Amino acid sequence: MFSAHVLSLAASCIISLIVALRLSRRRVYPLPLPPGPRGLPFLGNALQLDTKRPWLTYIAWGKTYGKIIHSRILGIDMIIINSESIARELLDKRSAIYSDRPVIPTNEMAGLGFNTVHLPYGETLRQHRKIFHQVLRAEASVSYHEMYSPHANELVFDLLKATGDLQKPIQAYTASLIMSVTYGHTSRGTQDPFFTRTQELLDIAKQLLSPERAAIFTAFPFLTKLPVWCFRGAYALMGRTRELCPQLLNEPFDEVKAQMANGTASKSLVADFLSQADEDADEDTMKAVALMGYIGGIDTSASTLHTFLMAMVLYPDVQARIHAEINQVVTHDKMPSVDDRPSLPYLDAVLCEVLRWYPSIPLGMAHATTNDDCYGGYFIPKGTVVMVNQWALSRDEDIFPDASRFDPTRYLTADGQLKVHFVNHFAFGHARRVCPGRWFVQNSLWHAMAAILAVLRIDHARDSNGKKIEVKPEFTTGMVIREFSERRAASRNDEFDIDGYLRYYVKGAGF
Repeated sequence: MFSAHVLSLAASCIISLIVALRLSRRRVYPLPLPPGPRGLPFLGNALQLDTKRPWLTYIAWGKTYGKIIHSRILGIDMIIINSESIARELLDKRSAIYSDRPVIPTNEMAGLGFNTVHLPYGETLRQHRKIFHQVLRAEASVSYHEMYSPHANELVFDLLKATGDLQKPIQAYTASLIMSVTYGHTSRGTQDPFFTRTQELLDIAKQLLSPERAAIFTAFPFLTKLPVWCFRGAYALMGRTRELCPQLLNEPFDEVKAQMANGTASKSLVADFLSQADEDADEDTMKAVALMGYIGGIDTSASTLHTFLMAMVLYPDVQARIHAEINQVVTHDKMPSVDDRPSLPYLDAVLCEVLRWYPSIPLGMAHATTNDDCYGGYFIPKGTVVMVNQWALSRDEDIFPDASRFDPTRYLTADGQLKVHFVNHFAFGHARRVCPGRWFVQNSLWHAMAAILAVLRIDHARDSNGKKIEVKPEFTTGMVIREFSERRAASRNDEFDIDGYLRYYVKGAGF
């Protein structure tokens, strides 16, 4: 509970800030700001947001104000983009202006200052991305191909053995594969202590790092000086994240160093770095890159695979076409491999559609402008938070007719070939902040999907009377969302069903 002194200080800050904001609004811009909803003094549009699913609020605003919207939350200017063409024009073609990140005070407060995603545009970010590019670019990712298939095959076995929620085998697949590539460790999946601590860190961080939620700390800087016991909810857990971060940064990295010294290290991102590093190599940067490589792929990849399984249940015609394509290309005595990929364009189209249909990060990652800019007759001030509403992009009927339907043929030409390469997919972000691990991500997802549908048939659950249980897609809230389900595995003839409850529900991670 706040003391009277703290409350008095807060009241003084609020009064001073309101005066400052009113004065700042007298600034005359050369052009009008983009249109947007009228807000309250100081609070702006904060009370008009669906704080659990702000992307839906932004879509609703877009119906009134257009594809580019101005909003203000606690004095912070925000631009929301609901159009892929506008996002490409600003973030890609004008990347020199739009490649920064907004300052999110909770990032440093939680001990996450090493976080590549939220680094400001500058030399440290360039060092991070240089390492990512060296080890995860398209050409380098070829050296990891032999790792994908064994992990994907293990995922199939784990799905067959699953008796409850499929979250665990899916997370085990993504965690063990990324751990192998990053640190060369053989992970125990969701039972691995490193995974459990990383997941704990992620669960807290996802609630702390959204621009909407962090706005209060930007508006009231004095809050960053308060001890943790003054806060409630996720904010009260910032002390825990400050404990976890150094553990996760140092322990797996130091283990690889020890293995390098005694000659037992396996091939990995960290081992490759250490083998090529000189005495002046920045190990702290490599620790951050390695941990972010691990963290960055766990939740988003698992979310995408959940969406894929749900799509297979809801669209059996799509599943049947994938089965037919695989059976035509791959002989019955082997599993699909990367060599078969050019002959499986429909499976690639399914991957593209999974990424579009329910994007795992609905609002992407926020950008910030480093200079004033103008677009479409509107003024965008320096320091504005710019958010690409990926949910709106995925539901743009002009580009994706009947957008709520799962339809992989959107990505195919008339003769069945892939129209566009996945690396241009909006789900991976834009320009200088595009996901550096996108080659690895798409390879891991493709191998998992290919292995699953080479062996399994995904079907509805049945109740005790054998009646099909209908499925209603429902997703978690938060910065990263995923479908929730519980299933059990059962065999049928020479194929298999992922059978069970298929009970969908919302788990409120929230903002």
